[in-house]
Amino acid sequence: TRIDFYILATDGADSRLRVACRIAQKAVQRRHHVFVNTADEGDANRLDDLLWTFSQGSFIPHVVAGRGLPADGEEPVVIGAGSSNGASDPPTEAGERWDVMINLAPDVPGFFSRYARVAEIVDADPDRRSQGRLRYRYYQERGYKLETHSL
Repeated sequence: TRIDFYILATDGADSRLRVACRIAQKAVQRRHHVFVNTADEGDANRLDDLLWTFSQGSFIPHVVAGRGLPADGEEPVVIGAGSSNGASDPPTEAGERWDVMINLAPDVPGFFSRYARVAEIVDADPDRRSQGRLRYRYYQERGYKLETHSL
């Protein structure tokens, strides 16, 4: 599993969600499936709305876990709410496609290592920055190679 930390100079949930949209868009363009792990229903709903509007002329096909999948089940982006705190499995809607996970939750989900790539987005909010440092240390102590990108 490759772990990338994206460090933002600004704070605010909107900045983190916009970066998540850009990462998801790039992954989908490369034909990867993406699971976005949000902290709660509020973040899941905001991300759901933003994926429709964040870039003029673009739409990223997605579904929010627990709200049902289209008949083909092939949405490239699945948004989950609150799938951390030691959960051993992502929502069933994420299927068996373990390409990319974008983690917007404060904790490391127990199933992160199933994914080929994990993107952690950390903004300048002091609490979220502290939580990001804890996640960084968690991965580092387990021997994962970490990449850091300042945005």
